[in-house]
Amino acid sequence: MRLTSFTDIGFRALMRLASAPERAFSTAEIADEFKLSRHHLAKSIAVLANAGMVESRRGGGGGVQLGRPADQIRLGDIVRILEEGQPLVECFSSGDGCTITPVCCLKHYLGDAEQAFLAALDQHTLADCTLTPLEAAR
Repeated sequence: MRLTSFTDIGFRALMRLASAPERAFSTAEIADEFKLSRHHLAKSIAVLANAGMVESRRGGGGGVQLGRPADQIRLGDIVRILEEGQPLVECFSSGDGCTITPVCCLKHYLGDAEQAFLAALDQHTLADCTLTPLEAAR
């Protein structure tokens, strides 16, 4: 299973926010710290904000913070939100033009694997993989 860089960026941002839940971070600060594209980070943050995982405030004293406690954010939910519209394989998308779809068993097995992957992630929360302030400073 391979996740997109969009999801990777979202995970990094969430782990950083969870490391200091009492403060707001600017996207520029997080992007600089992790050497990420500010543009790509802003897109990930926007999707996470839309889903209620983060809260974003503009202006002086603004920034991004977790929208709810890290122990209430399941890793599987993060993947579902950030990977939405990114099917594991093409035949999972609507408009599949594969000629063997009517007789293909692989699609079923891949679907089972994807569900098992998400179920494994659902057993853990963002709090389980939060960076300590010391680790985040590295």
